[in-house]
Amino acid sequence: MDALRLDGKVALVTGGSRGLGLQIAHGLGEAGAAIAITARKEDGLATAVKELEQAGIKAMAVRCDISKNEDVEAAVKQILDELKQVDILVNNAGATWGAPLETLPLEAWDKVVRTNVDGTFFVSRAVALHMIQRNNGGRIINIASVAGLRGTEPGVMQTLPYNTSKGAVVNFTRALAATLAEHNITVNCICPGFFPTKMSQGVLSQVGDRVVERTPLKRLGGPEDLKGIAVLFASPRPISRARSSPSTAARPPFDRPRSQIDQSHAPRAGDDKHPRAENAQPSPR
Repeated sequence: MDALRLDGKVALVTGGSRGLGLQIAHGLGEAGAAIAITARKEDGLATAVKELEQAGIKAMAVRCDISKNEDVEAAVKQILDELKQVDILVNNAGATWGAPLETLPLEAWDKVVRTNVDGTFFVSRAVALHMIQRNNGGRIINIASVAGLRGTEPGVMQTLPYNTSKGAVVNFTRALAATLAEHNITVNCICPGFFPTKMSQGVLSQVGDRVVERTPLKRLGGPEDLKGIAVLFASPRPISRARSSPSTAARPPFDRPRSQIDQSHAPRAGDDKHPRAENAQPSPR
């Protein structure tokens, strides 16, 4: 479909070296976009760029810890120096920590909120300023989680900081969409369920059967499930109605121009852009 082609566009995907970020990078690249990915580990970035290039996708990588604004500004500058523009931003990088409330370290709360909330703001601000200056519109896609739409049963996951931070990302999407609409920059949010990623393998090994049983499609998310909705939200055609993911029949929580929340119940557990501490347990994103 020509309306969904991204030829001539440049997409920045944070946390794009593996998991859902790499899946989305493939989807946008397959639609014609040049891809820039960031992550904290250079070896993972090199492997991901090689994989994208082998698929015929123009790609580059920059090491970046999104919880540090100076890293973010330097990374965005490097990408702009090489690719000259960023038309599409996918805020996918994130962190999680699992522990009961009684033993949750304060530094764990700080780490998750600093990455998932502050980091998403840092990257959005740096790229939005470029988009505004360029005066050619833009697309921002935030990857939140079904965990940001509700509480999680402690028997499945005890991830209070993660749930809280992803709820913040959901409402940040609404607020940023209202802020940037006058510049023809749309802001959308995808809330995946459980996907089998490195970050989710621990929890799925314990309660995977239970998760699948409670999922309408009776399966975990797959390697193609997020590509379609990401390309839709990134496409040049304005989005005037919220849509559910191609992999689900779930209804997004609201229907409003410029800012949609897509609840992709093709179940998914957190992506693993930022390594968690040894005692952290993965959560759905």
